[in-house]
Amino acid sequence: MSQERFSCDEVPTDGGSAAEDAAQTDIFSSAAIPTPSARPLRIFAFDPSAGRLVGNHMTAAVRYEELKPGPVGERIAVIDYDGTNKTFYQPVDLDDRRLLVGGGLAPCESDPRFHQQMVYAVASDTLQRFERALGRRIHWRGTRRCEGAPSVPRGAARCLNLFPHAMCEANAFYSPDAHGILFGYFKANRLNQGRNLPGQTVFTCLSHDIIAHETTHAVIDGIRSFFMEPTNIDVPAFHEAISDVVALFSHFSHREVLLDTLQKTGGRLFDDQLRSEALHHAGGPRIQAQTSNANPLIALAMQFGDASGKRGGLRSALGMVPNPKDLTSMTEPHERGSILVAAIFDAFFTVYLRRTADLFRIYRAGTGVVTGPDIPGPLANALADEASKTADEFFAICVRALDYCPPVDITFGDYLRAILTAHLDFEPVDRDGARDALMEAFRLRGIYPEAAFGFSEESLFWPKVRRGALPDVVGLQFGDPNGLTKEEKDNNGDVLRDYAKQNASALGFDRAKGSISAPSFHPMFHMGNDGRLYVDMVVELIQTTREPFEEAGTGTFPMRNGATLLISQDPPTGENERPPPRVRFVISKPYTPERASRIKNYHVSTGRAISEKRERGLVGGAEDDTRFQLDFALLHAGI
Repeated sequence: MSQERFSCDEVPTDGGSAAEDAAQTDIFSSAAIPTPSARPLRIFAFDPSAGRLVGNHMTAAVRYEELKPGPVGERIAVIDYDGTNKTFYQPVDLDDRRLLVGGGLAPCESDPRFHQQMVYAVASDTLQRFERALGRRIHWRGTRRCEGAPSVPRGAARCLNLFPHAMCEANAFYSPDAHGILFGYFKANRLNQGRNLPGQTVFTCLSHDIIAHETTHAVIDGIRSFFMEPTNIDVPAFHEAISDVVALFSHFSHREVLLDTLQKTGGRLFDDQLRSEALHHAGGPRIQAQTSNANPLIALAMQFGDASGKRGGLRSALGMVPNPKDLTSMTEPHERGSILVAAIFDAFFTVYLRRTADLFRIYRAGTGVVTGPDIPGPLANALADEASKTADEFFAICVRALDYCPPVDITFGDYLRAILTAHLDFEPVDRDGARDALMEAFRLRGIYPEAAFGFSEESLFWPKVRRGALPDVVGLQFGDPNGLTKEEKDNNGDVLRDYAKQNASALGFDRAKGSISAPSFHPMFHMGNDGRLYVDMVVELIQTTREPFEEAGTGTFPMRNGATLLISQDPPTGENERPPPRVRFVISKPYTPERASRIKNYHVSTGRAISEKRERGLVGGAEDDTRFQLDFALLHAGI
């Protein structure tokens, strides 16, 4: 006899009515429809000039949130005001059911609403990638950063404004004063326009690379606000380099492009040119299939570069042949930053080759033959997996290294020590020699850290604080990965300022030079390879003094001395008692007369010693510290 499905004994009603029995709660059906975790939005993988070939039309999955027309979300707001034509363009409503079904508007060069969708999607995706790597929520910089700067609107730190058509200009830049990014549009060169029409309007807001680059400037300003003060020649170059690195590593998430590049380079992803689809004889190519194209994975902002008459991308991941002398001769921030970019990608491609060497050996051992650039599909897929995985790991460690940098006066050498220490912290066992590859790539380009004992791993790691050498940070609260509450922030600010005051000398500060502030402190959470949850807090401590220019300039300049503390919350002990937080790293830039003199001379040499506002009486007797801030509008003119 077969048993009836879903049969069960009757439940006594205890005298209840039939109506009460019928109203029993349905415990199997959810009353609420689950909120989606992601919103698909269609975008260009590169820019409109790449057409529809090899995955240039792609779909980005950004974190779902309810949006107002603009789109305007919790942390990103698109404001489409055309400053040149003095007009607002109709905002796109991405919550319109017709757009929700189709993943937003289809890529279109002429529709301002797609431009709005594009900047929102790429900026959101870039922000998400940073947050995954750092293990915490990113906050935009919202405090008034210096004397002479405009006041900050209430709540400005919560939202980054994006202006897709801000001006008719070959420029795009992050503006702290606008709390956002201004994208320009311009006419392409009429003689060397590349894949554009002569005189065609080119929109920087449609370049995936430019959006990611500018968003990175905003993210770095939120993480390290004093990196906006150019105190040495490396500071502006560092900002440009990390922004390029983020944009370039995003290329390796484009699967179709990655596979196509692998098959046209024989797995040599670092080659400048792709193999043409057809061979050509002496005299050059006669049809387009015989023309070789630039490698899209290592070129930055192809359409902008073509439209500007550069005949190729704006910049490259590898640049020129390594030469230590370049560091002494290249002073323009983008050129100098390209040295750091090339060092990072040199190490990345070295590790990629190490990881894929066995794949080629296995294929050859199975009687497979790899001749020239042609490689079979299965091998290309395996290589793509390794390339994408390695790119994600390098992106993560480059971003995590920001937490291991001193809070002021950053140099390329400081970043080398930061990236090695961060890698050691997250990957103690370096199976593929990533740290060695980074050290060698930096050495080939003449990048050495100051005050290191030697050029070995042990000498370049930031030294750990010996247990017991510093007091525990009693009372510090770590919150959770979604951030700290206002009460927790207020508590931590008091705790950290008091801790810095009590331990000033041990942290590298001179108490006689004034108070020590704690402008930022961020908890971060990550899972270790051993399965444990690691909880840390990254803290910036800053002490500011005023140094006179004397006869060399006007007034004084802010001399900032700082330290980054990495404070760990260890897990409960066997007695289930949580130990107090302890300081693991103190990464400092202390005051020295030599450093003060170097910063003063740099301000004089870059024209910042003279305050035009003060000379013209626009700021009265007050200091004009806005002159000591990076001006990305000027820096990116012509990008």
